[in-house]
Amino acid sequence: MKTRGQMKFKTVDLAYIAICTALMAICSWISIPTVVPFTLQTFAVFIVLELVGGRRGTLAILTYILLASVGVPVLAGFSGGLGSVLGLTGGYILGFIFIGLLYWMSEALIGNMLPIRIITLIAGLLVCYAFGTGWFMVVYTRQSGPISLMTALGWCVFPFIVPDLAKLALAVVLGSRLRRVIRIEN
Repeated sequence: MKTRGQMKFKTVDLAYIAICTALMAICSWISIPTVVPFTLQTFAVFIVLELVGGRRGTLAILTYILLASVGVPVLAGFSGGLGSVLGLTGGYILGFIFIGLLYWMSEALIGNMLPIRIITLIAGLLVCYAFGTGWFMVVYTRQSGPISLMTALGWCVFPFIVPDLAKLALAVVLGSRLRRVIRIEN
């Protein structure tokens, strides 16, 4: 039998996950269409992890991707469905899971000191880039013919490095301050 405290904690977790999932959807709708749409999705992923921690943040990311997979229009351009999640740029969306898992694992094994969090988010972003670019190349090759790694990086990664690092820095600063104000416990 669970105590009231344990049940309340789970309710709080679900509320945080739902709010963070909604935040990711809203940030994805703020979009500049390119081959890989320029959105605030990565900012949302970073700030969600900074605010609610690795476990709840990763669950929010998974919930977001699940909603997109079943057709809820939570992705850039108000799109959704398996075609979007498994499409040309879907690897970058699925790569968000790696950012969350790395953050969660880092929190559990090393702790959540600021330098560790920043390094973990950068490492997660690099893994997301690698996974997404590999995915892009496979899908693009099947749809349109072979593509070189440098072309894929030029379309999908290089234009986003500086903006993504700026979003990461902003998320770390805002997340740290908001966590103290809102008093979110990890």
